[in-house]
Amino acid sequence: MVWDMSTPAHIDLGISGMTCTACSSRVERKLNKMEGVSASVNFATETASVAYDATEVTPEDLLETIRATGYEGFALGGQEGPGEEGGAEAEADGWASKSKPDSRLWGSALLSAPVLVLSMIPALQFTYWQWLAFALISPVFFWGGWPFHRAALLNLRHGAFTMDTLVSLGSTAAYAWSTWALFLGGAGEPGMVMHMSLSAHSHSGNEIYLETVGVVISFLLLGRHFEERAKGRSSEALRHLLSLGAKEATVLREGREVRVPTAQLTVGDHTVVRPGEQIPADGTVLEGHSAVDESMLTGESVPVEVTPGARVTGATLNTSGRLVVRVDRVGENSTLAQMGRLLTQAQASKAPVQCLVDRISQVFVPVVMALATLTLIAHLTWGSGGATDALAAAVAVLIIACPCALGLATPTALLVGTGRGAQLGLLIKGPEVLESTRRVDTIVLDKTGTVTTGEMTVQEVIPLGAIDAAKVLRVAAAVEAGSEHPIGRAIVLAAAVSSAPAESAAMSEEAARREGAARDFEAHPGRGISATVAGRRMEVTRPEGLSSHPAVLRAQEEGATAVVVSVEGEPVGIIAMADAPKATSAEAIAALRELGLEPMLLTGDNAGAASATARAVGISPEAVLAEVRPEDKVTQVIALQEQGRTVAMVGDGMNDAAALAQADLGLAMGAGTDVAIEASDITLMNNDLRSAADAIRLSRRTLSTIRGNLLWAFGYNVALIPMAALGLLNPMFAGIAMAASSVLVVGNSLRLRGFRSAF
Repeated sequence: MVWDMSTPAHIDLGISGMTCTACSSRVERKLNKMEGVSASVNFATETASVAYDATEVTPEDLLETIRATGYEGFALGGQEGPGEEGGAEAEADGWASKSKPDSRLWGSALLSAPVLVLSMIPALQFTYWQWLAFALISPVFFWGGWPFHRAALLNLRHGAFTMDTLVSLGSTAAYAWSTWALFLGGAGEPGMVMHMSLSAHSHSGNEIYLETVGVVISFLLLGRHFEERAKGRSSEALRHLLSLGAKEATVLREGREVRVPTAQLTVGDHTVVRPGEQIPADGTVLEGHSAVDESMLTGESVPVEVTPGARVTGATLNTSGRLVVRVDRVGENSTLAQMGRLLTQAQASKAPVQCLVDRISQVFVPVVMALATLTLIAHLTWGSGGATDALAAAVAVLIIACPCALGLATPTALLVGTGRGAQLGLLIKGPEVLESTRRVDTIVLDKTGTVTTGEMTVQEVIPLGAIDAAKVLRVAAAVEAGSEHPIGRAIVLAAAVSSAPAESAAMSEEAARREGAARDFEAHPGRGISATVAGRRMEVTRPEGLSSHPAVLRAQEEGATAVVVSVEGEPVGIIAMADAPKATSAEAIAALRELGLEPMLLTGDNAGAASATARAVGISPEAVLAEVRPEDKVTQVIALQEQGRTVAMVGDGMNDAAALAQADLGLAMGAGTDVAIEASDITLMNNDLRSAADAIRLSRRTLSTIRGNLLWAFGYNVALIPMAALGLLNPMFAGIAMAASSVLVVGNSLRLRGFRSAF
């Protein structure tokens, strides 16, 4: 591995083995204690973004610190030397594989189910049933629970206590007690039946708690599975982004056209880009005229006219003419690669969520262990029941503190809440999203495709001569028939709808041609098009000669695009087109305000279009940020965060992906690009902006349910641990109380199934 030792330096590291946010916090603390190091560790993506002084620290030192903390570290994409494989794509593939179902989960659940039924229903307890239960649960404890036991031992070695410590401690206490009761007590005798007795002092040594082991491990493995699946999806945005560029390019070499992989392009190469092909790399147009669709980068719905000398960006789409492009930037210097880095950095910069359970467990676990030890000593010293009662009381303390309810508090509410969200078309990707929805006070909205339809439509037709508006539209449609340009398609469709509303979009071109067959079609790059229809020369062009016409000025002020229709050189009408707001956007903005959020419009479109859209949907003019490039969208979000705001971002394009990742809460429209969806925290599958309000409401209610669950889970411990310590609680009742607390937690979570949309 070859490292760049320039100073200052930056490196992105992957970290495996972290199981909770306490782990990421510990790694971050260890790294930041190193001289000249500033690190941010993200548990959700299992990455560390590290800035370091290369004269003081080497990447190997960073990896050694991570290993010394108990985890494995490795360099991510961009750090490999020449010829080495790996990088972001391999890294993304590795993360994605973690979302596959775990055989430990399914095996533990299948083995635990019959034991739970037998333990809770005495009528089903046949002769020697307890040994069958022991045989079924033993592999659950050792094999299914191994990840928790291993993590607990590892954390203990470093003097830390986490959720894994609670799981391992609770399941070990239940399993150890059951083993003792079976082999040394009376629980292994034939005909043994689980019976209930309130006080630990009347304990006969016959009770076993094997079902506790199965329930704790199975449910916690289930929660871990969904957590890993949510974390794995975060890398798919980067993987998809890297796949968007052209795979091959046509290069001019010695007068011949040669197809080569884009990875072989070098600065200065001349590439040929035909209509319908992606531009292979950032460069400058040398020959040709065309319209380039840059919506994937800018969000602008209208393709940009390019002529010789114009700059073009790799991965954008050439929609019409043949171009010859000189390559100016390749590899890591390209715009696409820079956007990939922006997305990676934005994901890594998110502060790790500090789980309430992990924070409390730092104190809770050692306190419970100390209390159980004191209970054992106290009963042996002053009690009258001997060692059996003392052990029963101590075990009751450990069992009542078993973290089953704690472990279920978050995953059950999350599963029910996200399941209900899926039914409503709202995909919430993980528990870390919920805290953000509670704190959000500003919501930034992309314009094109989010607040607006994303499609050009004819807004107004203004006749200038003797013919009426309908005739002007038909003339323009006859010229534009067959055009793939968004302006042309909008005119053709508008003419078809106005003449025959029942006609389908597929018939619009034929409807336009009925005006007369267009001949001698000619494109005028940067100006418009012309054709001969019914023996007369007709044009649809930019309003260069009518730039001061009131209709043209009004269209520009309202953010619309105006074109002039001419017959034999005489203007006969003006057509104004715009990307119209969705019918539900204004209602959505009002709903977001009711939730305490300040809406803002952020777009790559011109100021006129942005202001017009803002007025139409009820966004304040002061809250409009227009003509913003993709990299500047991230900057704008960061600027708002630096003002102390908690920012949500709603978008749908690839150009929104980095800003969605940078925002405290990212919401992607389901009709948008895959990269935007994968970079977001919540996906709105029905493409309705009102769903953003529903998603925030559901997320906040889910968070409230989780907090209620945690309050109960800790509350019952606080109430019943003293009873167990005093010997007033039989370990079996401790197990029942623990199970009851789990039932209450699950029942509280199921209330989320009643959530309804506000619209």
